[in-house]
Amino acid sequence: MKRSEINKIMLEAKHFLKEKQFCLPPWSNWTPADWQANKAKAVEIIDHHLGWDITDFGLGDFKQKGLFLFTLRNGKFNTGKKPYAEKIMIVEENQETPLHCHRSKMEDIINRGGGNLVIDLYNSAEGDEIDKASRVTFKTDGVERTVEAGGRVVLTPGESICLEQGMYHRFYGEAGKGTVLVGEVSMVNDDNSDNYFYKGIGRFPVIDEDEQPLHLLVTDYDKLL
Repeated sequence: MKRSEINKIMLEAKHFLKEKQFCLPPWSNWTPADWQANKAKAVEIIDHHLGWDITDFGLGDFKQKGLFLFTLRNGKFNTGKKPYAEKIMIVEENQETPLHCHRSKMEDIINRGGGNLVIDLYNSAEGDEIDKASRVTFKTDGVERTVEAGGRVVLTPGESICLEQGMYHRFYGEAGKGTVLVGEVSMVNDDNSDNYFYKGIGRFPVIDEDEQPLHLLVTDYDKLL
């Protein structure tokens, strides 16, 4: 992805979040210079990878296969007292987050408003394969449901789904319903080691630095701070 594209997505995200009355923490507006001035006081943000996260999964087409995320809080595996994480995400119509699962993390995915979020589900099989035969049992807002392998679940605003470890899922905004504001509440999140994409897709983008960053991505911390 070009840095100019990432900067544009950040500006569009700010507008959408303001429209939905969802406020990010004050440090979300820090410039790279602000980060340099405050990095000694922001160790938790840096170490726990809180903040801006925009990805095309290395596929080069953000509108088709991409995701905007902002990690608001997060613990670390086997470190500290915080056992939970929270993210806010923006999912456009037909914008797909590819099929993947987590081995350590259980998560609730919540439609916070806007359009409808569509989720396709599979159980996992041996060797990180998908199980194309078994039915998938899950809960939406505490109510147990079951779908066939690859079954489609539609979350309207206010609805949520609990995704257990090893449950393969892909999601996208339903066509004609508008952009979706999506929340995630989960166990500790580690995007470097606990994302298992079915087709070996990368989690983070390769960035072409065609202009200066508006705000730092979580992947910028190690390189620039």
